[in-house]
Amino acid sequence: MADELELLRGANPVPDDGLRFGDGPLDQHAERHLDRLLHERATATATATAAVPRRRTRLAWGLAATAVVAALVSALLFTGQTTAPAVAAPRPLVVQMDSSPVPLKELAERAERAAADNAPALRKGTHVQAWSLAMSDKKPPITLPIETIVRWNADDSHTEIVVATDPRHPGRPVLTDEDGEPRPVEDGHVLSKQTYPRSWSDAPPYSPPPTDVAGLRAYLQEAAYSKTALTTGELLDAVASLLGTWTLGARESATLAQLLADTAGLKPLGQVTDRLGRRGQAYVLDGPGTREMLIMDPATGTVLGLETTFTKAEPEYGVKAGDVMSYSAWMR
Repeated sequence: MADELELLRGANPVPDDGLRFGDGPLDQHAERHLDRLLHERATATATATAAVPRRRTRLAWGLAATAVVAALVSALLFTGQTTAPAVAAPRPLVVQMDSSPVPLKELAERAERAAADNAPALRKGTHVQAWSLAMSDKKPPITLPIETIVRWNADDSHTEIVVATDPRHPGRPVLTDEDGEPRPVEDGHVLSKQTYPRSWSDAPPYSPPPTDVAGLRAYLQEAAYSKTALTTGELLDAVASLLGTWTLGARESATLAQLLADTAGLKPLGQVTDRLGRRGQAYVLDGPGTREMLIMDPATGTVLGLETTFTKAEPEYGVKAGDVMSYSAWMR
């Protein structure tokens, strides 16, 4: 199914390649679409003035509000810009119907074989593409696509660069709210670039992760600042924190795959194609109101992505069942 952005482009009464231009008359078809766009814009304005309670940090993720997109596209039409910003509104990943689920234990065995030559090696630093829902008072939620690159230097300082980009729509404008208001920026617009001095901490996740299962489990528990054993959901959060600091090598990925295979609650579903076009195996954890999907490379056990979707509607926050709360795709 085409996403909302493509549907809105199709409703544009004055498309770039149309026979009629902005200074010419509209036919009946275009007038109907124009009337609908104006109606949606008025509806979005009314919605934006309603009070929206502040959500806990973890809930600040998900699917973009269609009304906001319609309002922005309408505004762009009337200011002479007919190329709408590429708004990341990812739908839940779909498991390939004819694919066979791969049990985590089997995947861990594959990862162990792939790690025999210990290549690639562990590297401090990350490269991640993420779609995150921004929520604020009196405004509908909007989904913001960003790419983050963290590079560590020889003196143990590190630089973090965050840019607005959406790989699904390369070269198109991207929606951001860096100044507190939704607005389009150029693809690749630098949202922030910061260099941090050397950290003297050698505690997880800054210390290298162990390559034995028991050690890695204790490491993730310490990284999560927990004094008790982590639940499966907490473990997935700790894995995301680990991948925010390290790009795992083959040996570390194999250890993590074995740890996950020994963890209850993760159910294999089958093959998916992630948002960067990579083939992966999906493993899901169903919780109260949400479903977390872990995507792993079927040959090496490398974690490719993590998606969280709502399984229960929460109208007070503008979300419905099936909306994506968060998505991260890690790269080397």
